[in-house]
Amino acid sequence: MSQPTGPSPAAIALNRFGLGARPDEALPSDPQRWLIEQFTHFDVRPAGFAALEDAGKAVAQYREAQQANRRLAIQATPAPEGAADAKAGLKTERKDFRQDVQELYRAGVQARAESALATEAPFVERMVHFWSNHFCVSADNPRVTAFAAAFERDAIRPHVLGSFTDMMLAVEHHPAMLIYLNQVQSIGPDSPAAARNPDRKRGLNENLAREIMELHTLGVRSGYTQADVTEFARAMTGWSVDGFGGGRAAMGDPDRFAFRPAQHEPGVRTILDKRYPQDGEGQARAALLDFAHAPATATHIATKLARHFAGDEPPPALVARLADSFTSSKGHMPDVYRTLIASPEPWLPTAAKFKTPWEWTISSLRGVGHRAIGDIQIATLQTQLGQRVWKPGAPAGWDDVAASWAGSDALLRRVEIAQRLAAPLGERVDARVIAPKIMPALSAATASQIARSESPAGAIALMLVSPDFLRR
Repeated sequence: MSQPTGPSPAAIALNRFGLGARPDEALPSDPQRWLIEQFTHFDVRPAGFAALEDAGKAVAQYREAQQANRRLAIQATPAPEGAADAKAGLKTERKDFRQDVQELYRAGVQARAESALATEAPFVERMVHFWSNHFCVSADNPRVTAFAAAFERDAIRPHVLGSFTDMMLAVEHHPAMLIYLNQVQSIGPDSPAAARNPDRKRGLNENLAREIMELHTLGVRSGYTQADVTEFARAMTGWSVDGFGGGRAAMGDPDRFAFRPAQHEPGVRTILDKRYPQDGEGQARAALLDFAHAPATATHIATKLARHFAGDEPPPALVARLADSFTSSKGHMPDVYRTLIASPEPWLPTAAKFKTPWEWTISSLRGVGHRAIGDIQIATLQTQLGQRVWKPGAPAGWDDVAASWAGSDALLRRVEIAQRLAAPLGERVDARVIAPKIMPALSAATASQIARSESPAGAIALMLVSPDFLRR
């Protein structure tokens, strides 16, 4: 029996472009056509995401309870027992809110995984995960955690087959992003709001402006300066979330974007040597549109796509081809995806990418035949594997290179999880039968290890942590 030289184009379509092969899934006869046809099969709003509780409602209820308890505390002064009751009420409301938020988060993670298992458009679903990590928020506090699933559902999924510009605008207007990067706290130093409250220590916050330029669009070392970041931050003042702030502002809907003219820094802004004389919200929007169509943005996006599909060191020719497609199509993502699919570099018969924990989890579940999550708690599992969903801990998102995921400790965690995933399957799944189906380039060494396993569950676990399966 000859030794396989590498995965076939059909296997690459399933495992590198898709989310992992299923044992009952036939190899596509025309892999490139199969990928492109998924554009018409993608479910923008699958049932799990549609059924999620409203994040803004949870945040609004918490804010109302906070305000009520603070009023009680003021009314209770100087009665010690009243103040103590109010303090206890605040503590209880905070605890209840955190519990509600965690339930919402876990439900969102389950919905994401459910969609990845059930989808008939795994390539497009992979692109949702790619863009969610590119335009990432990190659920490091309860307010961001509340909106994390809604962010992917409402800002990423509807635009994954649309234009980069529309996706970017949806992202930068979304409550999750505005809260995560402290844009709701940013006030122009010479704005009417600053003039009314000169003693309040609130001023310009550059976090969102900087990450938009460095991570979301132009990319680091693309030629912008600190002065450009500051000017763009001034242009963005006033971008906020309804229901955040004091007075009447606190009565709004936290699910909605709000522009607050009183917080906006007046005047013309000059960013990357271009003047922006627009008033209000339109000033930052005009700069964002220019960023979206800049050559540096095309190169930045092309580099990340090439890295994701063709190896940790992005092939320069592929980067150039994708950047040209991005520019000529004005960021129309299906055109860019078609260029990616038609390019030779992602189809090389080598295991170009080491799977991240999320990719490994989903491909493992698909590989053993799961089409639904059932009782598997994905949020807990991903935490154990070291890649918490929507919680990268930094605006740059999770790394997309093997060095971040191939350490001995990380591999040991996968071994432990593989054993847990395999245990309930018993003899219902025969790894000797399904391994060649989900890993068409199965090596003789891996096949031999699986065949010699002492138990069916042990064989499944060996399959899932084999070198053949850990890469795509």
